[in-house]
Amino acid sequence: MLFDFDRLRERVSARQQAPRPLEEKQRDVYDSHRHRVFSVSFYMTGNEVEAEEILRGAFIRAFRRADEPDAALVDAALIEQIQEHLPLEDENIPIPHSAGLPDGRNVLRTDLEEAIRCLPPVERLVFLLMDVEGYSASRVADLLRKSRTEVLRTSMMARLRLRAEIASLRTGGEQAA
Repeated sequence: MLFDFDRLRERVSARQQAPRPLEEKQRDVYDSHRHRVFSVSFYMTGNEVEAEEILRGAFIRAFRRADEPDAALVDAALIEQIQEHLPLEDENIPIPHSAGLPDGRNVLRTDLEEAIRCLPPVERLVFLLMDVEGYSASRVADLLRKSRTEVLRTSMMARLRLRAEIASLRTGGEQAA
């Protein structure tokens, strides 16, 4: 017989059942969370080098706490790293008044990214976690050790500030043209 499929199937199934080395499992954890951790880090710092430092520090913390950290442990380590790099105190910065987004036009990605960089750090982090990454207010509250109400308030402030900032970018850009 040219191919013994039954024996081949047995070898494949035995290989799949064999325990994977810890290094492979950790690589899987890293690969599954790397993009999210880097994205949040980059939008928080606006700098690739700092974002890489935060990413590296977050995974070092997470792997020190568990051999195979889950998403919650990776997120907690990420927040701790961000807090070491940026102050995350609530700031009472007034929101500039704006008439909203003119003409119902879509927002350019570059305008949104610029507006996000203008947010105070805690508002930026809450916006990124909730509106970009899709975390629930309860999960963000647990990560930041705040009440759900505080997180929802911060999220609303971030959205209002973004709307005002985007409107000012548009009116400023139209006046310059």
